[in-house]
Amino acid sequence: MLGSSSCSQHHHQEQQQQEDQVHLQTDLPPPPPPPPPPGTAGHLHHQIQQIQHQERWSSYTPPSIYLRQLLSSCAQSISNSDFAAAHSITTVLAANSSPYGDSSERLIHSFTKALSQRIRLHLHPPPTTPFPIKTIVHNFPNNSSSNHHHQNDDLTILQSSYLSLNQITPFVRFCQLTANQAILEAIHAQNDDIHILDFDIMHGVQWPPLMQAIADRHPPPTLRITATGTNLDILRRTGDRLSKFAHSLGLRFRFFPLLLPDQTNNVNHRHTLVDDVINHLSAVLLLPNEILAVNCVLYLHRLLIDRDKLCLLLRKIKSMNPRVVTLAEKEANHNQPIFLSRFDEALNYYTAIFDSLEATLPPNSRERMEVEQVWFGREIADIVTAEGVMRRERHERFLSWEMMMRIAGFRNVSLSPFALSQAKLLLRLHYPSEGYNLEVVNDSFFLGWQNRPLFSVSSWY
Repeated sequence: MLGSSSCSQHHHQEQQQQEDQVHLQTDLPPPPPPPPPPGTAGHLHHQIQQIQHQERWSSYTPPSIYLRQLLSSCAQSISNSDFAAAHSITTVLAANSSPYGDSSERLIHSFTKALSQRIRLHLHPPPTTPFPIKTIVHNFPNNSSSNHHHQNDDLTILQSSYLSLNQITPFVRFCQLTANQAILEAIHAQNDDIHILDFDIMHGVQWPPLMQAIADRHPPPTLRITATGTNLDILRRTGDRLSKFAHSLGLRFRFFPLLLPDQTNNVNHRHTLVDDVINHLSAVLLLPNEILAVNCVLYLHRLLIDRDKLCLLLRKIKSMNPRVVTLAEKEANHNQPIFLSRFDEALNYYTAIFDSLEATLPPNSRERMEVEQVWFGREIADIVTAEGVMRRERHERFLSWEMMMRIAGFRNVSLSPFALSQAKLLLRLHYPSEGYNLEVVNDSFFLGWQNRPLFSVSSWY
């Protein structure tokens, strides 16, 4: 009886399960079509359809996760030289991302443009300049006729985006503020005049706070800045602004521009870049009554095109007997020769950057859009699109810089507790978000977002 009852119960349960299954099938989405064989023309289309099918019916996984999967699939297709498949994926990505959405959409939009540019450069000979700003910001909104004029001037757009970057993010200000404090502490007990060799001074926004601190000394020393750059007009205007500011402080000040060849657009001579920098250092005037400070903030990574020659440059700087060398760089490895590794590193790094901007700026911030689409957009385009001598953004992590500095004969100088307090105060006052964090490792400072280190600053002697 027990066996008979058990069989009857089992048969009843099977019937009930079949009825339930039929009933549930009416509520489920239709199954995706069977996949075509791998390697066929329809296989990629099926993958895209599958992701779209999952997006349509998933209530738990955000669409951005699937779009990131598509980004990785596109990079994989490019790595396999399957540019037709990669182009099909970028079409889907472009239709599902926007520079006006949340941080994920904006990030995917920037990387999609970079991947599309890489595909175009493969299909057509590279232009004179691989990353025209107009291409990067073709959707950038204009609020005035002057902005429309700026959009036709790549240099002006870059300048504007850099100044916005300096205002709305802590990254540049953190690097410059910490470097200034290291310089001030290195020359604190000295009565000699001060000479700063600044690599790539740009607009000189780093120096007014340091000039103010020097002017407060009794008596204030003379300050001389030798500034490198590739645009003589920008160098002169920067010198004029700093001279006027020094005059307003009653500070004795001299400014010397050191023009370096602009090899950005000259592919045939990019390999001589480090040689040119080394050779031009012979024009730097060193006076016996001056303390020399060398400032390398977010610059040296461009010279990693030739690591051996960069080490020679560092030895040349060491032979100039500086009292302090300040070094700031991105904490990322975008110098990997393998495209996929470089792509994955860049995607993770700029995800943290875009997330930090999302948390600290309002959704309609035009300055944020300018920084993301122009400044960071150009960096992403360079890292993702360019290969060989065409690539400029060659960031490496602190451990790599530490090794090169020690090989060149430098030793690390601890940054002070006051410098740390000052950097923390900067974050609290100007960028009030709990997502930013500061760490001290190997006597150097690291600024990060959500435990992801983004920038390092160190001091050397």
